[in-house]
Amino acid sequence: MINKEITILIILYEERYEIIEQCLDRIKDFKIIIIDNSSDKYLKKKIILKYKIYKYILNKENIGFSKAANQGILECNTKYLLLMGADCLISYEDINQLLIAKKKYKDCFMTSPTTLNFSFEHTYNGGPFYEDDLKKEPIKNEGDICVNSILTSVVLFSVDDIKRIGMFDENYFLYFLDVDLCKRIRKIKKSIIQVYESKPIHQSGQLKIRNPLKKIFFRNYHYDYEELYYYFKFDINNKRYFDIKKKVPKFIFKMILNFIILRPTKFIYYLSKTLAFYKFKRFIK
Repeated sequence: MINKEITILIILYEERYEIIEQCLDRIKDFKIIIIDNSSDKYLKKKIILKYKIYKYILNKENIGFSKAANQGILECNTKYLLLMGADCLISYEDINQLLIAKKKYKDCFMTSPTTLNFSFEHTYNGGPFYEDDLKKEPIKNEGDICVNSILTSVVLFSVDDIKRIGMFDENYFLYFLDVDLCKRIRKIKKSIIQVYESKPIHQSGQLKIRNPLKKIFFRNYHYDYEELYYYFKFDINNKRYFDIKKKVPKFIFKMILNFIILRPTKFIYYLSKTLAFYKFKRFIK
């Protein structure tokens, strides 16, 4: 039984109960670890009244996706772990296909499904590395394919394998952690397989943060910082850093202007990008 081999790890942050319920209804026979970075005690109480959860961890602060994922990996005591978002609707058979592919392909490190939206159209899940294709067009595959990079919205891997490779880089809060992991996997000549017969519903790219100003800050601050860190770590080039450096005086000017004229969304936007740059600058000597 595959539910004896796999633990499912779900990381939450300001998720609505209705979304989580739809997800858990489909995977309730598995051992489940939930880590909530928003420390929602009411949500936890509601979930554990209905579902059997192996471990439910409330973090006192939002430690980010990478740290929470590593936290969950260390709590796992099965051979395999399926890391997924609560906004993914995945069936028992979808999970089974991921495990079959993981065992079938030699040197396979990680498997991931071919994701669909609610209209049953392909959504982006796997493809080239970030710097090779910024368009992120969905792959309309007709069979299992090997990809350079995959989103970590739904991935299955061996717990021992992920520990050996160093788990997730905790310098990433939310963005670029998947492509970073995939680069390290490909460096040791292991494969990442997008599985055709596994087709869950997942609408990618939707931040769950409800406060609009917080959402603007969160996305731009973390995305900009983590993009700069990614380029720096893999020594692709420092062009991105110098491109942004030229724009920083403009960011500061527009930040001050929008503060004066009381345009909070624009003020937060330029503030987040400016702070991200100066946080990263410590890496550049």
